[in-house]
Amino acid sequence: MKVIRNEEGESHQSNTFTGKGELLRKLAAQTPGGIAVSVVRFEDGALTFWHDHPGEQILLILEGVGRVGDGVEEFTVQAGDIVYAGPGERHWHGAAPGQDMTHVSITTEGPPEWYEPVE
Repeated sequence: MKVIRNEEGESHQSNTFTGKGELLRKLAAQTPGGIAVSVVRFEDGALTFWHDHPGEQILLILEGVGRVGDGVEEFTVQAGDIVYAGPGERHWHGAAPGQDMTHVSITTEGPPEWYEPVE
């Protein structure tokens, strides 16, 4: 068993965001293909670049108002909402314009592949 305290984690300023965002890696995968957990904070309209994951991703929105999209649909999300992206599903997520948003990201199977910024 492993307990990760609230104040623990590795903070990263991402160069795969438009706008200002911070990723706090709370738990790296403990086994090959295992689960990784991060808390990501987006400021005022900041978005990730387009990306996909080799495994699944779940986003649990903790606070604020955000947006997520897959090129076909775009959704507004808020605290308590959950977003699921399947393996290889190209998508983006972040804060709505004029809003901040924080989510927990839970992924499997390794890091994402990053593409271009969202236009």
